[in-house]
Amino acid sequence: MEIATEKPIKVGMSANTLKLIAIFAMLTDHIAWGFVPTASVSGEIMHIIGRLTAPIMCYFIAEGYHHTHNIKKYALRLGIFALISHFTFSYFETGKMPISFVNGVHFRLQTGVIYTLLLGLISLVVWNSKKMNKYVKIMLIVMICIISIPGDWPCFAVLWILAFGINYGNFKKQMIGFSIIGAIMVSVTLLFSNASGSPWWEQLFQSGVFLAIPLLSRYNGELGGSKNSKWIFYIFYPLHLFILGLIKYGL
Repeated sequence: MEIATEKPIKVGMSANTLKLIAIFAMLTDHIAWGFVPTASVSGEIMHIIGRLTAPIMCYFIAEGYHHTHNIKKYALRLGIFALISHFTFSYFETGKMPISFVNGVHFRLQTGVIYTLLLGLISLVVWNSKKMNKYVKIMLIVMICIISIPGDWPCFAVLWILAFGINYGNFKKQMIGFSIIGAIMVSVTLLFSNASGSPWWEQLFQSGVFLAIPLLSRYNGELGGSKNSKWIFYIFYPLHLFILGLIKYGL
């Protein structure tokens, strides 16, 4: 008679745990953007924590690409919530909806990170396509990076997703690619800050993205949570922006 044995528990953190950390970091970051001066010590610390969100979410977009049973449904889900969050993102940023009909039709293009994550997923689909040669793929990815500009974490998130996806299964190469792109991002941000007349040190919190590396190194390959856990980020993102917007501009 065979004796049933329990499935060994893997050490480290599951995807669900890391995503919850990303959600907490995002909330901290957005509270800081809405209510805490960036130049303050509290603001800098909160934004450093907030830098964890984008790398973690980009990492799991690449993971999702390799694990999903239906890439079209995955992309559609991102697209729907990118559209929903466009309205709440605009409200949090400006107190207004992105579409205005006052003195003509005006549409605000700047939008949230789910839009950028969707473009990153599309870039992975393009890169892994067997119907295009390498030069066409590179040209399309450059175009994707350009149209990502209105999104939060524009081309950098797209390139992070590519780096994670292309080097899937090789954590060292994934982190090398991530670090190179991250270093470029931090340098560009500091240069633009200096050129705009703002103190360069106010943007040093951007280097907080590298704190995601030790967290991601703890990923144990397990999904974690329940089958519905994937909806937490999709729902939380637009919802928390709307609630913070209500607080920011007055209930």
